[in-house]
Amino acid sequence: MKRIHKILVAGLVAVLALGAVLVLFQRQIATALLQQVAHKNVGRNVIPDLPDGLHVGLCGTGSPFPDPARAGPCTAVVAGDRLFVVDTGEGSARNLGYMGLPASKIEAILLTHFHSDHIDGMGPFLLQRWGLGTFQTPTPVYGPPGVEAVVDGFRAAYVLDFGYRVAHHTPKIMPPGGSGGKGMPFVLGPKDTMDAIVVLENRGLKITAFRVDHSPVDPAVGYRFDYKGRSVVITGDTKKTPSVAQFSKGADLLIHEALQPKLLKVLEDEFAQKGIANTSQIMRDIVNYHTTPEEAAAVAADAGVKELVFNHVVPPLPFRYVYPAFVGDAAQYFKGPMTVGEDGMLFSLPAGGTTISKSRLY
Repeated sequence: MKRIHKILVAGLVAVLALGAVLVLFQRQIATALLQQVAHKNVGRNVIPDLPDGLHVGLCGTGSPFPDPARAGPCTAVVAGDRLFVVDTGEGSARNLGYMGLPASKIEAILLTHFHSDHIDGMGPFLLQRWGLGTFQTPTPVYGPPGVEAVVDGFRAAYVLDFGYRVAHHTPKIMPPGGSGGKGMPFVLGPKDTMDAIVVLENRGLKITAFRVDHSPVDPAVGYRFDYKGRSVVITGDTKKTPSVAQFSKGADLLIHEALQPKLLKVLEDEFAQKGIANTSQIMRDIVNYHTTPEEAAAVAADAGVKELVFNHVVPPLPFRYVYPAFVGDAAQYFKGPMTVGEDGMLFSLPAGGTTISKSRLY
């Protein structure tokens, strides 16, 4: 008994001593820890370490709903050593940095449509690409007609900020010509056609925009990336639409938006019970221009894709335990791998191969 008492006393003394050291040397210890974190993360760039091929990083898998685990819609696509960003939802620029995908490497931004949750994080992307990359020309931003107004609006909002930064850091560090973005519109055919247009094609990469149905939002598009025998499709927001299956034919990976009405009904009823009738009505309204997981699975099966990832997750899912309720009966329609997208995920498709590997960048 005495021996146990001595051991407990000695342990207590050791804990107290350690606590005293942590308090007395807090500044020094904190500085050393910060140095380690900075050494690991400053200038982090995972792109050179990735094998040649297509890589898809989920920098934002959320929606307009508040969700501490998910930023607004954003998907990063690496083709070889080139980086593209599809949509720029709130908080996604920060996630891109966490993932080791430097904004300075962004070749272009592509927008699927102009709902606020898909564009409201654009400012940080434009600023970071400019400040970190010392570009002499604005960031190209591709999208349907109207993209010029969106990009010009962000420039107008940031014009004073741009001036402050040039004055403070000098034009050598922040070249005035590289600030902001430049809208690069493309025009699709009539609304009732399943039209597509090649937005970019060079160095083995082809990016195709195709019309989807997110009415009354028009036009709204999805994108297909083809590179060295691998292919990825990102739908943007859409209800179940034949064009998605058509332009996803034979694709390796389909990143499809998904809304689960059964779970959304929980929020609708809760808003109604608390007398927030306007928002309850919105919960009912949004069902008719999005795709359920089951419908997305049927599209994936029809297109013959290898793997399906659910994106633009509605409603927010506070913990993974509820994922099966979100996915619902999707497995009845698609027999391949399915993943509920989470911020920080990376899907890698090596050039000329058939494999798809999944990892996390943070």
